[in-house]
Amino acid sequence: MNRNELKVGDAAPDFTLPTHNEGELNLAWYQGRKNVILAFYPGDFTPVCSAQIPAYVSLIDTFDEYDCQVLGISVDSVACHLAWAKSMGGLPFPLMSDFYPHGEIATKYGILAERGYAERVVFLIDKKGIIRFIDRVPPSDLPDNEKLLQAVRALGPAR
Repeated sequence: MNRNELKVGDAAPDFTLPTHNEGELNLAWYQGRKNVILAFYPGDFTPVCSAQIPAYVSLIDTFDEYDCQVLGISVDSVACHLAWAKSMGGLPFPLMSDFYPHGEIATKYGILAERGYAERVVFLIDKKGIIRFIDRVPPSDLPDNEKLLQAVRALGPAR
């Protein structure tokens, strides 16, 4: 594949992207404020993604306990994100659009698939901007939320 592969312990590359609900957001803004769960997924309205993203909604209280902000990210457009979020009854976190330039951020993170979609990879980034956990799974599989929760808990509760 394309590999600029990031590893646990690396600084998370900064970026700014438009979202379905909050205008543009910048990853660096969260430094010193929140841990970030950056959930890359292949595409809105697809079966596995339609299980992955709502699963984070059910975990939102736990994520809040540990000062974690969820950011979903795919190469779909803001309009597509809006329609998908609406079809799910809304989301308590932003979906970020890596639509144009196509896959620029997925490329920065080393996870743009040859076919043009973001691979299914979850990064946990601490308040210092350091990657603390990476879960890369095939597009047909769901990430292991128990492993993610263990990594989140290892960062310690909000103060």
